[in-house]
Amino acid sequence: MTIQDAHQYLTERLQTIYDVSEAENITVWVLESLTGFTRLIQKMNAKQELTDLQQAELEGYINELLQHRPVQYVLGECYFMDMKLFVDENVLVPRPETEELVDWIIKYCQSQNITEPAILDIGTGSGCIALALKKHIPESKVTAIDIAEGALNIAKKNANDTGLEIDWRQNDILDKATWGLLPEFDVIVSNPPYITLQEKETILPNVLQYEPHQALFVTNNDAQQFYKAIEGFAQEKMHQSGVLFMELHRDFAKETQSFYNSRNWHTTLRKDMQENDRMLMAWKS
Repeated sequence: MTIQDAHQYLTERLQTIYDVSEAENITVWVLESLTGFTRLIQKMNAKQELTDLQQAELEGYINELLQHRPVQYVLGECYFMDMKLFVDENVLVPRPETEELVDWIIKYCQSQNITEPAILDIGTGSGCIALALKKHIPESKVTAIDIAEGALNIAKKNANDTGLEIDWRQNDILDKATWGLLPEFDVIVSNPPYITLQEKETILPNVLQYEPHQALFVTNNDAQQFYKAIEGFAQEKMHQSGVLFMELHRDFAKETQSFYNSRNWHTTLRKDMQENDRMLMAWKS
C-alpha cells in the first residue's frame, strides 16, 4: 500500500462518519503521524510504500476512529499555540477558540507592558493555556489548578516535554475552603465546564463518549455555576489592577457578562472566529 493508496482508503472509511473536509484533515494528520511527512511531502512521496508495521498501525487507528474516538486521543497528540501536547481521555481536546483566548491575553499583557504577571489557570486540563502563557510571557509566574489528578498528570507530562515551569495544584474552585491556599494573582484565566445536562443530546458522539464529563458539564444544571465561583474567587484573590479572562458558552455569553456587570465589573465580550460570543474580559479598575 502506497501513501496515496492509504490516503484514499482512510478518507473513504472516515467519510462514513465525518464530512469530507474533516475526513481529509484527519487522514493527513494520521499519515503524518505514521510517516513523519507533512501534507506537502505526502503528496511528493505519494508512491512510497508503507511498511508492514505502518499498515498494521493504520488499521488500528482506523478501528478506533470509526468508533468515534477523537483523532487526538488515537494519536496521543494535539497542537496548541505551536506546541505539540499529549492528550488522552483524562483531558479535553484543546480547541481553536481557546487559542484565541490565550492570544488575547498575550496581546493584552504586551499592550500594557505587563512582563512578570502572576497568572492563575483554573481548570487547566492538559495544561494548554498555562503552558502557552508561560511560553509567550516567559517571566510570568503561572499557577494552574484542576480538581482531577489524572488531568494534572497529563499537564505535568506536557510541562516536562516542553521544558516549561508551572506550579501545578490539585484544587476544586467550587470549594471556597481551598481558596485561602492560593496566593493573589494579576491575571486569572479559565475555560470552565459550562454545558448543562439538557444539552447532552446535542453533543457529538466523539465528544460525549470520550471526553471527560467532569470538564464538560456543570454539576447543578446552572450554566453560570463556575463563572459565579470564579467571580467570588477573583473578588478575594485578584489584585485590584488585575484582569480576568474566561471562555464562555456561546448561548449564555451575554448572561455571563450581565452577571459580572451586576457585580460591578467592567467587561468586554469578544466573538470567536465563527462570530460566536465566546470570550469575556473583566476588570475592577
